Formats: sequence, C-alpha cells, structure tokens
Amino acid sequence: MATIKEIASLAGVSRGTVDRVLNHRGAVNPQTEAKILEIVRALDYKPNKAGIVLATQKKNLKLGVVLLGLGNPFYDDVLSGVHEKAAELEGYNCSVLIRQTDYSLEQQLNAIEELAAEGINGLAISPYNDKAVREKINALCNQGIPVVTLNTDIENSRRIAYVGSNFYRSGETAAGLMHLMTGGDVFVGIVSGSQNVLCHTERIAGFRHVTDSYQNIRILHIVNNNDDDAESYELTSGLLSKYPQINALYFTAGGVYGGCRAVMALGRHKNMTVIANDMVPTTREFMEKGLIAATICQQPFLQGYTPLTILFTYLTTGEAPVSEHHYVNVDIRIKENL
Repeated sequence: MATIKEIASLAGVSRGTVDRVLNHRGAVNPQTEAKILEIVRALDYKPNKAGIVLATQKKNLKLGVVLLGLGNPFYDDVLSGVHEKAAELEGYNCSVLIRQTDYSLEQQLNAIEELAAEGINGLAISPYNDKAVREKINALCNQGIPVVTLNTDIENSRRIAYVGSNFYRSGETAAGLMHLMTGGDVFVGIVSGSQNVLCHTERIAGFRHVTDSYQNIRILHIVNNNDDDAESYELTSGLLSKYPQINALYFTAGGVYGGCRAVMALGRHKNMTVIANDMVPTTREFMEKGLIAATICQQPFLQGYTPLTILFTYLTTGEAPVSEHHYVNVDIRIKENL
C-alpha cells in the first residue's frame, strides 16, 4: 500500500506538501498539486482509516448548517437527519453548528458570515437563489471550505455536491398526477413558496413543461406565500375569488395547511383537485379528509443526514463525492398508502 512518504519522494516534495494537497488546505503551487494528484491516482493511494480517526479527533472539526424555511414543518425531519449525524460525529470530535432562517437574503448572508467567523471547516446549506449567496459559497470554496447544498440548489456555484430531490422531475410528476386525477377542462392555480428558491421555480417549470402538452389543462395564475400558512390562506382566498373557474391547485412548497383552509372556508373543496408536496401532519389531515388527492415526498431525513456525511468524508479522507447530484426518491403518496 502506498504511503504519503512514497508519494512525497516521487513528487520531490515534503510530506507536509502532500498532506496539504490530500486535505485540501491550499498553499500549494497548482502544477505541484496536479503532479501529486497524478501520482496518488497512479498508486491508487487509500488513506489509513485508523489514522484518519486519530487525526480527525485532534482537528476539532466544525461543520455549519444553514437551512431556509424557518417555521416550515417540513424542515423538522431535515433537522432530525442533521441531529442524528451530528450525534455520530461527536465521537470524532466534530461539532455541528446550525442556523435556520426564513426566506430572507439578508438573514442567510448573516448566518453564513456568523458560521465562517466561528471557524467552520465545511458548510451544508439550503441556499437562497441569489448572486450574493453564490459569491459567499464560492468564497468559502476558495478558502478550502467545501460546501454541499441540500433540499434546494444554486446555479453556477462551486459547491461540491447537491443532496435533494430532482425538483423538475417532481413538477413533471405532479402534472402527470393532475392529468390522471382530473377530467374535462382543468384550470390550475399554483401556490408556491418563493421565486428566490430554485426548488420552487424548478417544480413549476417541470409542471408547466408537462401541462403544455395537455390541451385541457391551463395554468391561470401563480402566487408566492413564503411558506407561511397565514399568507397562504389570504393568497389562496384571493386567487380563488379572482379566478372562480379554478378547479385544481398545485402547492409547490409550504403553506399547504393555510391554502387548504381557504378552500374549505370558501366551500370549494367538493370540486377541487389538490396536489401538494411533502408529508407533514396537516397535509396528512387534509389527505384523510379527501381534499388533497396526492402529495409528492422527498425523504427529508436523508437531506439532513447525507450532506454532513459527504463533508466529513471529504475533509478527513480527501475523497470527493461519487456524484455531483445525490437525488432522493420521488415518493408519491395518496390516501390509500398513507
């Protein structure tokens, strides 16, 4: 088995230089780094696992987690995954610092800055889709701090992996369900979370792509409730009042409970087909009542657990993720399989 000493000898550098390259600590000439990595691949170098454990316990690693959707019950299961992995990592002297914000660019930027000031070695984040957040992620990566996005991604960033649903496919699935569960002319109102969250806009894009092929399905209007049930109640009430012909609703994010309450309050539940996302207690309640026809789930526990696993492995062994996209299953639930 190859050793760091042998790699250093072949590359004509010190063992410290090899260690910096393998652990992504920077301060190495790019040509030298490329040469070392070429030798590593040629020798099929594998780090000593026992040595990794000992070395990690001395490092006092810190991983940061920033989540959107403060108050959205979906994230309760994401946090369960985060907490379980954090408990496992305690044995390696690795701590996990968590911040959760609402859909505010300023709050998210502040949360990233706070964690950076606390000396995190890696970051898992459900990013607000904005240039300023992208620049923060890229700046962390430039400092040797890897970033994994979860639940929602951000375009053109240097994050090393994304863990979550294929939201475009999720939107296509919702449209397919809408087609199967309705008949005649279908007039759809879409109740989304935020235009600044990529997963919400991707769901709409996938839904629109499929419904465009069905002449009987027409999207009338889209509103954004910021995952807030009170706001969702008011917006859904206004949507149904302005467009009385709406006979189907697609909820792409949170606020399902508030929106369904509005449907019930207006007496529109008997002739309304509702497709939602995720399984929280209030969504289950409306499925059991027969208002929500189907919901599309996305394994939130794994979305909290897996990013920390990827970051810890990357920081301790230098192993890059096997795939850029770690997609969770698209899980369709109806009343009969709750």
